[in-house]
Amino acid sequence: MQDLPKHRLQAPRTTLAARLSWIAILPLLLSAAPPPIVQVQVVDQAGMPVRDAVVEAVPPPGDKRIATFRWRNAMAQRNLAFTPGTLIVPRGATVAFPNLDNVRHSIYSFSRPGPFKIELYGQDQTRTQQFKVAGTIALGCNIHDQMRGYIRVTDSPYAARTDVNGLATIEGLGRGSYDVVVWHPGVRAPGGEWRGKLVMEPGNRARIAIAVRPGPAR
Repeated sequence: MQDLPKHRLQAPRTTLAARLSWIAILPLLLSAAPPPIVQVQVVDQAGMPVRDAVVEAVPPPGDKRIATFRWRNAMAQRNLAFTPGTLIVPRGATVAFPNLDNVRHSIYSFSRPGPFKIELYGQDQTRTQQFKVAGTIALGCNIHDQMRGYIRVTDSPYAARTDVNGLATIEGLGRGSYDVVVWHPGVRAPGGEWRGKLVMEPGNRARIAIAVRPGPAR
């Protein structure tokens, strides 16, 4: 009887090695699963969506996640307005203020967590400012009084801004009851903050109704 070629006898070894390599890679594939997502809708006393509210969930005990966000720490001046009008940044962040207008701007804030002033600068120039204390920074322009902007400085990695439908999408929160802060310049509460507890569950939408003053802040 003719002997089988040696390369055929070695084939099972190659198959076993391939299986072992997949076993080694499997934990890496599992760890790449997307984080859980929770949606929170903020509405006013009439049930209408509240846009540009900041929703912050207080991290549970033992949570060591560092506050970082997908968006840039930047607020531009475009068409004589701050863009975005509300920006969330982690405490200690340095925010860039690029001037995209063809006029000069001078940015200032009298807010207790971080008063500052940036002198006049022109088109396509950028200035920066660091914010070391958590809280809300209300911004203005010394040249254009109608310009208003807000920077929410937070220690929580679980923070998001609501869209036109009043929806904030927060990543990384598991199911549970959380202390929640909702900030908006129109909220009828000290510092523009609503505080309470909320049960969150990935895949489900939570809802918060807050009292909001009528007017341009909406």
